[in-house]
Amino acid sequence: MRFIVLLWLLTSTVLLTGQQKQITSAKITFEFPSKNVKGTISGFESQSKIDWKNPSNSLFKGSVEAATLDTNNGLRNWSLRGSRYFNVKEYPKIEFVSSKIEQQSNRWLVNGLLTIKGITKSVDIVFTKEEGVLVGNATLYSSDYTINIKKTRDDNLVKVNFKFYLTD
Repeated sequence: MRFIVLLWLLTSTVLLTGQQKQITSAKITFEFPSKNVKGTISGFESQSKIDWKNPSNSLFKGSVEAATLDTNNGLRNWSLRGSRYFNVKEYPKIEFVSSKIEQQSNRWLVNGLLTIKGITKSVDIVFTKEEGVLVGNATLYSSDYTINIKKTRDDNLVKVNFKFYLTD
């Protein structure tokens, strides 16, 4: 009887492990429409775990290095990284941790807390799975994090796109 229980535990562990994925790398891009500026951010680290069978058991947790913000314009990058905007010396990481994950058809709706410059706000990200990659997008307002590029909130809209590469 103990052998059967042990065999069952080992089998279920293998099956569960095979269904969980981790995010190993990412490509994160952004667009600031009111200034027609596009860019990337890197230095990605993740402690995420994806459970395809039970999304609520999943965790999206990661960070990027604020100093890697790149708009393909050296002077703009220097300005954005400075104390007036991202203040990367005092706030080197941008961090996200999920608080709620739901699956609706082929989409994953991830709500979580995004921290930029020590300010934490709720953000929604919508993901779809495409052959070993989670592709997602979110919108936020830079002014919510005291990064006031333009005067009005609507003009501080930022569109963020994610490609998360998965592995067992």
